Amino acid sequence: MNLYIFFICIHTINGDFMKNSKYEKIVSNNKAEETRVRNAIVAFLVGGLVGFIGEAIIEILCSVFKISRTDAGTYMIVILIFIASLCTALGFFDKLVTKCKCGLLIPITGFAHSMTSATLDYKKEGPISGFGSNMFKLAGSVILYGVVAAWFFGMIRFLLGGKI
Repeated sequence: MNLYIFFICIHTINGDFMKNSKYEKIVSNNKAEETRVRNAIVAFLVGGLVGFIGEAIIEILCSVFKISRTDAGTYMIVILIFIASLCTALGFFDKLVTKCKCGLLIPITGFAHSMTSATLDYKKEGPISGFGSNMFKLAGSVILYGVVAAWFFGMIRFLLGGKI
């Protein structure tokens, strides 16, 4: 549909190119309305809710299972990754993201969603050339630049006399 609109916008019926003013008028009529302030508030609240749920999981693990806070933090991350991956596999994480915006994409849940959705997109190609090679399509760049940034800032800290 978007490709059809593109060709209609570029060419008129007789094959001439459309004037820029007419094209911009069509684009402005079909452009989605931006609500940045509302999106920021929703993302802030939902991200805070994800953080609250994560902290609640840590507290439950510490009090009920008598796990140290450090280990409980690791288990909490695994639990949130599992929940986000399961919601992606069941097909409703994308619907949640359209309503909750970046509040679900910025925390670890967004990382899990990117890996799971890339895996599901290529599952028909098999385990090796399908989801095995495409799992880290988006997440790979996050991992790469995270490692590079950690090394860079670690070297700065070391050079300034800090301990590694």
